[in-house]
Amino acid sequence: MILDVLTGGVRGGTAILYAALGETLAERAGVINLGTEGSMLTGALAAYAVTAETGSPWAGVVAGAAAGGLLALVHAVLVLSRGANQLATGLVVLFLGLGLTSMFGVAYVGASITPFRPVAIPLLSDVPWLGPIFFTQDPLVYASYLAAPAMWWLLHRSRWGLTVRGAGERPEVLAAYGKNPLVVRYLAVVGGGLLAGVGGAHLSTAYANAWFENMTAGRGFIAVALVIFAAWHPLRAVGGAYLFGAALALSPALQARGYGFNQFALDALPYLVTILALVLLARRQVNSAPEGLSRVFELTPAR
Repeated sequence: MILDVLTGGVRGGTAILYAALGETLAERAGVINLGTEGSMLTGALAAYAVTAETGSPWAGVVAGAAAGGLLALVHAVLVLSRGANQLATGLVVLFLGLGLTSMFGVAYVGASITPFRPVAIPLLSDVPWLGPIFFTQDPLVYASYLAAPAMWWLLHRSRWGLTVRGAGERPEVLAAYGKNPLVVRYLAVVGGGLLAGVGGAHLSTAYANAWFENMTAGRGFIAVALVIFAAWHPLRAVGGAYLFGAALALSPALQARGYGFNQFALDALPYLVTILALVLLARRQVNSAPEGLSRVFELTPAR
């Protein structure tokens, strides 16, 4: 059972990890996007619909990323160009995504697709414990192994990453050096939406292999909380995502073995883990937050 939970933790945490990496990028630029849940939803539907129509899950991933990025663009326009409150706008964008997917997703409930299948990596998949957990997964899980280090390198070792962090810390200094903080923030928010869309695509075409209304079930909010849990550090987000994924995997693992735990309590477990992690760690991590995020809580526009 432990092996099943850990394997399910990696598989189930991958969608959350992609969304958390995207939200890390956006928040490093000084923008909180509570609409991450909506980007995941639209990404999940777009990926499933395109996969059903074309038979290619890779085409579905591209469509999912595009859909998530477009919804994030709505958030960016309202927040950055119109000066709307980030928290309120994020919730509005979430409900927009929920409404759109409810309306257009009806035709794909019960539709069959060719999903991503687990692919065992030769030799590595034979390693006891580590092999089944990490190296008998689907291609999007393997891509996530590269995505987190790539995001860390982008933010902390590249010139563009320095520009992103400058937009989230001191945009006036960035402007003095001839960079446009507004453009940087637009790119970061839309890029975050693209990654959230990929997370949604993984959820529908590799994890659940189905589409149903509100299938993300709060994973976008868990991803936003995970950014705080990880202190805005992409590599730390990996462990947090797998922790929440393991909490998601515990319920089916117990059910399969006939344990009579309360189903509602098991369904609530991932969210209780999220709350507990925030209670224990949020105060310690507050000093790691980009300085520009303070404007969100002061209710001032991020320009």
